[in-house]
Amino acid sequence: MNSKALYLRLLGYVAPYWRVFALAILAIIVMALTDPILAALIQPLLDGGFVDKDPTMMKWMPIFLIILFSIKGLSLLASNVGMTWVASRLVMDLRVAMFSKILTLPTSEFDKTSSGVLLSKVTYDVNRVMAAATEALIILVRDSLTVLGLLAWMFYLNWMLSLIVFTVLPLTIVIIRLVSRRLRRMNTSMQDAMGYITRVLEEAIGGHKLVKVFGGHRYEQNRFQFASNQVRQLEVKTKIISGLSVFIVQILTASALGVIIYIAAQQSAADNITVGGFVSLFTAMGLLFSPIKRLTQVNDKLQQGLAAAQSVFNLIDQASEISPPKGDLARFSGKLTFQHLHFAYEGQASPALQDISLSIMPGETVAFVGASGSGKTSLANLIPHFYSVTEGQLLVDDVNINDLPLETLRANIAIVSQDVVLFNDSVAANIAYGAMAEAPRDKIIAAAQAAYAMEFIEQMSDGLDTPIGERGVKLSGGQRQRLAIARALLKDAPILIFDEATSALDTQSEHQVQQSLDKLKQGRTMLIIAHRLSTIAKADRIVVMEKGRIVEMGQHAELIEKQGIYAKLYQTTA
Repeated sequence: MNSKALYLRLLGYVAPYWRVFALAILAIIVMALTDPILAALIQPLLDGGFVDKDPTMMKWMPIFLIILFSIKGLSLLASNVGMTWVASRLVMDLRVAMFSKILTLPTSEFDKTSSGVLLSKVTYDVNRVMAAATEALIILVRDSLTVLGLLAWMFYLNWMLSLIVFTVLPLTIVIIRLVSRRLRRMNTSMQDAMGYITRVLEEAIGGHKLVKVFGGHRYEQNRFQFASNQVRQLEVKTKIISGLSVFIVQILTASALGVIIYIAAQQSAADNITVGGFVSLFTAMGLLFSPIKRLTQVNDKLQQGLAAAQSVFNLIDQASEISPPKGDLARFSGKLTFQHLHFAYEGQASPALQDISLSIMPGETVAFVGASGSGKTSLANLIPHFYSVTEGQLLVDDVNINDLPLETLRANIAIVSQDVVLFNDSVAANIAYGAMAEAPRDKIIAAAQAAYAMEFIEQMSDGLDTPIGERGVKLSGGQRQRLAIARALLKDAPILIFDEATSALDTQSEHQVQQSLDKLKQGRTMLIIAHRLSTIAKADRIVVMEKGRIVEMGQHAELIEKQGIYAKLYQTTA
């Protein structure tokens, strides 16, 4: 996307706030006109007040100057406040759009992109967009109008001298265009480097215990230093290129002004220009220098902002999860059918699942066992449509999963995984999460009791209202897992997926949770993934997987009697 298209798209986000934006632009225009007016007032002030000794001019000129500077100050205040308000709204809307997109991205995108890179886009990149939306725009509008106004006044005073200024404009335009391309590339590289810094920082903070135990200080320090040095080098290179372009333009401008001053002095000596006209021309040229300087420097900010906008829009434009049109949130019976199903992760040559054919009836409890990497979790992840089936079909209540709206499908599924996810909120908010946020208090308590979580919740300072810290850091592993189980029980979904759901529980708690799960079996389909095979002996069926295939299936007693793979696994894990 080119610079023009990017900027027009950014302005599209400004459209809802066009009234404030228009007022801010109007204030910028008024402010831009004050410099040419100031230069114009110099001529009558000198010629009329000091040369001709006109008392009226001497009386009113100070008042005009006070009014002029008052208008300039108020317009400056209005433009800064207005543009900052619009830009803050723009940044907020972009952040909301980015976050909304992140929530709808396919799971495969999270596999490819680190959370640190996404965090960098939402925090660092979007702030650079604000610079392009406010500072750069103010400079472009205000200083461009100021330069045009001053040039117009200079042409009015002496068009021959003013023509000299235009000798530097073509060279200035060429320099800015060449530098723009280089700055865009470098700012894009800088954003990638910042994403790497965020990723290293996030990993080091999240894994600080591992870093300490395994002596990873030097390794993490080297990674962070390398990433920081990349950003430093790019920042220095950006400043050098930007600074050189500004220096060249300023030298060209100063040379032109020097020639103008010399010729004007010659004309003044020959009485071809009045004292007021000469000083007014000289003032206009002096006022011209600062806006030209800012206009040459604005390119750096503009390219930073546009490079950041490109990064932001790349995220917003990513494809969301594909879902058929929304339908009624019907409750499923819980029937699952796998028909010659194959699945491979993106970028992986070997499939994770091969020719899976299996029917699970409503209310049936099916356990999946096998060595790590056998495909158990991959199979479970297909049911909520976290990934799409590569080949074959997955049917829910005899309907192809690809034809079901994601909202309807996921409303009928509850999951408790080994990697428990809790939020920095109260106990109650973590149990009644998301669509269950309005659940009655008594139902939250009943779910917690069914998961045998109330015994430790009641001992907490504020009970269900106790904050549990980031990712439940204030809880033990078993307590976190029981809260996750309570969350799944409160949802009361017809399909329950338990992926190592009792792995962090002690023997007594595991027995209690198993009792609560036994009560829930009626009317619900349960899929249990377990390594501790003693916990799934009562399952209606046990499916043994190896290298992405189903190799054995039956009840516990049948599989033990076969003395096959399951029997060997049971002997080593029971």
